Amino acid sequence: MPRAKSKKEEPVEAGSDVVMEEAPPSHQPESRDDMSVDQDENDGPEDVEDEEVDEEEEEEEDVQRVRLLPGSTPTAASFEFLNEGHTLGNALRYIIMKNPDVEFCAYAIPHPSEAKMNVRIQTFEGTTAIQALEKGLRDLQELCDVVSDKFIDAKEKFAASASS
Repeated sequence: MPRAKSKKEEPVEAGSDVVMEEAPPSHQPESRDDMSVDQDENDGPEDVEDEEVDEEEEEEEDVQRVRLLPGSTPTAASFEFLNEGHTLGNALRYIIMKNPDVEFCAYAIPHPSEAKMNVRIQTFEGTTAIQALEKGLRDLQELCDVVSDKFIDAKEKFAASASS
């Protein structure tokens, strides 16, 4: 299918150089290898690495991992979770749907290349979507604690029976 020419494009001859626009910046975080090296002559490499690690740790602590998406009402809201996927999404959806005050709950991964997960919660009158999310997160944490405790007990019981 022939491509329509824009006003600025000129025909390109085979083998000639083509001027290309800069690619948009990636949505991925910069890796340490991609960072430019702008060091002071007085700073040693170890000092710079320590400062960069400290800055990265501070940035990670300041990042809000859950946010309320625009267009939400008290009983119907969408939330965005950063750096989460199907593991948390499916478990959280299951736990939230067990709440009798919740009418609907679903999660979606908008795009596989982005580390984001969206959760939509709709509740009946009398409770808010935020309360349902908070209760779901607490209930999921309690469930994980129970599973962890039972696993540790079973592991210790197995280790004791294997050693005797």
